Amino acid sequence: MMTIGGLAAAGGVGVETIRYYQRRDLMKTPPRDGGARRYGAEDLRRLLFIRHAQAVGFSLDEISELIALDASRDRSRARDLARARIAVFDAKIADLMAARSALQRLADDCALSDKGPCPIIAAFEAA
Repeated sequence: MMTIGGLAAAGGVGVETIRYYQRRDLMKTPPRDGGARRYGAEDLRRLLFIRHAQAVGFSLDEISELIALDASRDRSRARDLARARIAVFDAKIADLMAARSALQRLADDCALSDKGPCPIIAAFEAA
């Protein structure tokens, strides 16, 4: 058992983050035990789940839905949410690949000659 400060340290967040998650009903607020609230392994598991889900781009609303789905065992909807997140990643990857290709072309053009304006700088000035 740990205090909210211990839970926060174990989860790599601030105390206010935990309180915010509690206000959003993502985490339970345990009753006071001798003046302090005590948190256990299940609370840490939930906190780490929230942090990992956020790290892959889920919003707090989506995380709330995933938590509810876990209780109902609705794996179909959980898969749908994951696939939607994958589609967002795919779109971002495509955008990043296009930007990388454009920058690579500019770098290659820049390497062709030291005369005249730099193609990289000229492209960014025109944008």
